[in-house]
Amino acid sequence: MPPRPEGIWGAVLLPLDRAGAIDMGALAEVVERLADAGLAGVYTNGTAAEFFNQTEAEFDAVTALVIERARARALPFQIGVSCTNPRVARARLARLRGCGATAAQVILPDWWPPARDEQLRFLAGMAEAGQGMPLVLYNPPHAKCRLEVEDIAALAAEVPALVGVKVAGGDAGWFARRRALLGALSVFVAGHRVATGRFLGADGAYSNVACLAPAGAARHWRQIETDPEAALDLERRFARFLSETLVPLAKTHALSDAALDKLMAAAGGWGPVGPALLWPHNGATPEMVAAVRARAEALLPDLLAQ
Repeated sequence: MPPRPEGIWGAVLLPLDRAGAIDMGALAEVVERLADAGLAGVYTNGTAAEFFNQTEAEFDAVTALVIERARARALPFQIGVSCTNPRVARARLARLRGCGATAAQVILPDWWPPARDEQLRFLAGMAEAGQGMPLVLYNPPHAKCRLEVEDIAALAAEVPALVGVKVAGGDAGWFARRRALLGALSVFVAGHRVATGRFLGADGAYSNVACLAPAGAARHWRQIETDPEAALDLERRFARFLSETLVPLAKTHALSDAALDKLMAAAGGWGPVGPALLWPHNGATPEMVAAVRARAEALLPDLLAQ
């Protein structure tokens, strides 16, 4: 069994060419830049990486490239096999047995809220398909079925392969239940709340902060241990950055979470990731990227520093 997952993990975002297709050469460079950033590892096919809008051919190509590059760099990696069709997700995981991933990330079936027995059947089936590969369950705020701490504990008790969850987290009461009920299960929260979360019992983040600045997000995680007050100050400034830039853009221009993540990556300028999303979704404009970059430089110069 691989080590218990923790720390800051960076999303392998999808650079697109002028025709709107995934640029595989640029994608290889994205993996290299993330490998240089000091992160705990990388993961594929989350929301930021547009898992919801990939063909099976694209999924296979992206996954194969990341596996090859991550292995070459001895970079820990997790493979997202999430799909709203649970049968597709299971087939994806079965194809990846023995790939060397430290975990596979999954979502619950999401077209209709799954009943408790369906949730358990799904996770048990995924564990069987993975043949020993650990599972991390991604349960975002917009999931059809929002899990409480007690729900997660019950699933983990039945499916030993479930080693972690990626959730929104909550208040001090939520984390008290986490500490009481989830034991050694790794709990990942949003990157912009990971400092506060760490003090309450979070184990890391699949980080939106790393979309803007991978190296800065990795430093912030270390800073939580070495200078907690400074880490909390950075968290507060990042919250202000979000409220002054991304939240208004999302409301005014109906930008999705994936669009905001790619906007941050483009504004961060750390790799060849532009703001465009796979068809038919909207991405940010160059003017938005420039405005977000300027505000980040004003509020978060320490995060952006290379």
